[in-house]
Amino acid sequence: MDKKSVGEKAYFQLLENQMRKASGTRLEQLRKQGEGERKLLVELIWPVRGSFEGIILEKEFFTLSGVKAYIDAYDLNVRFGLEVEGFVPHAENITRPRFDFEKMRVRSMGALGILYVPFTYDEMDKNPDVCRRALYELYGKSTAGTAEALLSPIEKEL
Repeated sequence: MDKKSVGEKAYFQLLENQMRKASGTRLEQLRKQGEGERKLLVELIWPVRGSFEGIILEKEFFTLSGVKAYIDAYDLNVRFGLEVEGFVPHAENITRPRFDFEKMRVRSMGALGILYVPFTYDEMDKNPDVCRRALYELYGKSTAGTAEALLSPIEKEL
């Protein structure tokens, strides 16, 4: 079984496990996981981390104005808010109020100590190596001195 197949299987297992424990709006968000989120997890995060340990899909948080918001994938180990941004919903069809909300959402993540790490669908599709390289850099800087945080369970065992 190749790495992508292993990552794909692990992603669907992660999604299924988190759906079983979720309710309300978070469960609705998990049910709407699409190709962009799958691509983020399977083609970027999995090859870099080799594990989904500590990954929370559709992590709920409250913005500075008290509004509930969600992060596509949250890495609990390093406090990264990993997002997929498709052009149509995040740029072409965005309204002024939604644009304001998105900027406030990013500021709120910063206030909560979450590093916002967005990837566009197109760059993940056309330049996945560049995206993975960016993740390697970010994880490397965030885990300097704590390399164990990036090791898979098998690597830790060795």
